[in-house]
Amino acid sequence: MKHPSKIFLTKGVGKHKEKLASFEDALRNAGLAEYNIVRVSSIYPPGCRLISKNEAKKYLTPGQIVYCVLAENATNEPHRLIAASIGLAVPRRKDHYGYLSEHHSFGEGEKKAGEYAEDLAASMLATILGVEFDPDSSYDEKKEIWRISGEIVKTTNITQSALGDKNGLWTTVIAAAVFVD
Repeated sequence: MKHPSKIFLTKGVGKHKEKLASFEDALRNAGLAEYNIVRVSSIYPPGCRLISKNEAKKYLTPGQIVYCVLAENATNEPHRLIAASIGLAVPRRKDHYGYLSEHHSFGEGEKKAGEYAEDLAASMLATILGVEFDPDSSYDEKKEIWRISGEIVKTTNITQSALGDKNGLWTTVIAAAVFVD
């Protein structure tokens, strides 16, 4: 079986009195509700190309099985801050795989959760590429080391955060990296 050649990133938020319906609303908001989702682990295939969600629609049909790395978080606590984030790290060499990471948190906004997920993906990639760095150094310090090494060509994230509904409805946030053939 060949690996996917394209990937897109998306995010969404949903609110409903039922937790499952809240998740469905988040999938709708992210543009994923019409597909059968299979969750996979965190490898970005060699030679895979990041495309826009709009471009991906050309390759997808309702009911299709799609593989994705999915981060999800939910709460029914009023005003509780939740986040879901996907980090991506792409290697310079097209014949090498990269990493995707999932992060789900409470009390973090989009910037902090997104940087954490991006840092996690890049750290996993740097480790297998032999790029030396101090794991305890700041995200910005590590990013500079990775840039200088020339081994990691791109890092990014997609993150959705939300405050729990003030009336106690279930609030669900998702972030996803969806593979496309």
